[in-house]
Amino acid sequence: MSVPEVAAPQRTTPALTLVMAVACGLTVANLYYAQPLLDLVARSFGVGQGAATTVVTLTQAGYALGLLFLLPLGDLVENRRLATRTLLVTATALLLAGASPVFGMFLAVSVLVGTTSVVAQILVPLAAHLALPDQRGKAVGQVMSGLLTGILLARTVASLVAELLGWRAIYVISAVLMLVLAVVLRRMLPQRAPDHTTGYRTLLASLGELVRHEPVLRRRALCQASMFGAFTTFWTSIAYELVDEHHFGQAQIALFALVGAGGAAAAPIAGRIADRGHAHGASGAALLLASVVFLLAALGHGSVPLLVLTAVLLDFAVQCHQVLSQHEIYALRGDARARINTVFMTTVFVGGSAASAVTGALHTAYGWTGVCAVGAALPLAGLLVWAHGRRTTARTRARTDAVPAAEAADTVDVR
Repeated sequence: MSVPEVAAPQRTTPALTLVMAVACGLTVANLYYAQPLLDLVARSFGVGQGAATTVVTLTQAGYALGLLFLLPLGDLVENRRLATRTLLVTATALLLAGASPVFGMFLAVSVLVGTTSVVAQILVPLAAHLALPDQRGKAVGQVMSGLLTGILLARTVASLVAELLGWRAIYVISAVLMLVLAVVLRRMLPQRAPDHTTGYRTLLASLGELVRHEPVLRRRALCQASMFGAFTTFWTSIAYELVDEHHFGQAQIALFALVGAGGAAAAPIAGRIADRGHAHGASGAALLLASVVFLLAALGHGSVPLLVLTAVLLDFAVQCHQVLSQHEIYALRGDARARINTVFMTTVFVGGSAASAVTGALHTAYGWTGVCAVGAALPLAGLLVWAHGRRTTARTRARTDAVPAAEAADTVDVR
């Protein structure tokens, strides 16, 4: 159901959009720095590859917790204050991660890093709130392009920094960046005080109401969870594949991730597609593409160029689908965008966490072929959800159109 929204008192500007995009990229990057460093982390703490993979799992699980319990505050607490104060906690957690003397502490702090990195998801619905309705897809696409670039370049930056300064240095550098971001956002973000005033407990309880009453939100969340699960499966295991099969060093892994970031162009393209009313069909195409590229990944087991092409196409498909999904769900309830984003992104990252949790064991037991099989199956599951939603929407429209027709047939001319 769609609820009219009050016009935003202040609209976005190109400079503000750029700052929000950069902020999203830098904060969400905290979730991905560890992925290309797992081999270094394992050796540093004296643990196995499977144990090191839990760093990715716990960081993403922490992010899911932040989405569930912190992100709803975007509909209750003034958004600028919420974002800047959360960044201060993120900086503290990153410093602790860089200084962790034992693996157990590093794992615990990784959860906190993930939990507080939800600032990116506070800013995305804020961008939608500030944009004019007919430009919302464009605004979300631009901010999401920053977020998704941060996801993709995080691996490159982490690998290069590890090559030069050791793997711990990236956490210290990111902590400094979080402090700088807190200052910049404090100066540039407009104040946005939400209308919701009934309290935090009621706010959380309303999440269940959104799930029950918004089928579009349920469908979009499940489909993107399948896409992000495939994305996580690929990027969690690719470092092992490149090291074991192709004997890559950290600098070469960094270059691979950099080339793979070519898929970041998807976000603004998807935003324009959504603004033109073609979101649903494009979503199905993105799901199908994500599944097909894993066949390419399996064939590219011994070919780095094919693996690079797989990375670009997979990132393109996942990013397209996310922007298309967010454009649609943000139109559902203008007064509940933070909570809608909570339901959507929590579902997405639960899917990602579950996929990363099994990827290490999957790669160990079945190798790259097993990883590709699961990666291909996940978007196919999302495609089934998409197809069901398409049929349901068509039936609903048919019934709606039939009612006026039936009423017209019952009208008798008595002249």
